[in-house]
Amino acid sequence: MPKPTATSIPSDRLDAFDRLVATQPDLVRKGATIPYTSLNGHMTSYLTDSGSLVLRLSPEDRSRFLVEHQTALHVAYGVIQKEFVDVPDSLFADTGALRPWFAASLAWVGSLKPKATRRPKSSG
Repeated sequence: MPKPTATSIPSDRLDAFDRLVATQPDLVRKGATIPYTSLNGHMTSYLTDSGSLVLRLSPEDRSRFLVEHQTALHVAYGVIQKEFVDVPDSLFADTGALRPWFAASLAWVGSLKPKATRRPKSSG
């Protein structure tokens, strides 16, 4: 069976994510089925299969975000993702208000040690 190339995420959610990603000139949205952004091999944000936005934040920003936006850490497949927060729909819809949090996510992830890249095996 071929891999799916399209996503079931609503187009308005994809558009909102693309607007957010466009606020960072050198950032590229990745992922055909589950759209995401990453920096130095670390995921910074993604859309769930239902179209909710999840953001990776530093410990300090994460604590502040959880209180200010009355939200929670993200749970995926029954596991709490300790560095990721659920972005409320009202904030996700407001690119201007979300932009500083998105920039903070990128700044923090950019400070992390880059993940090792895999080198292709030599054929000789």
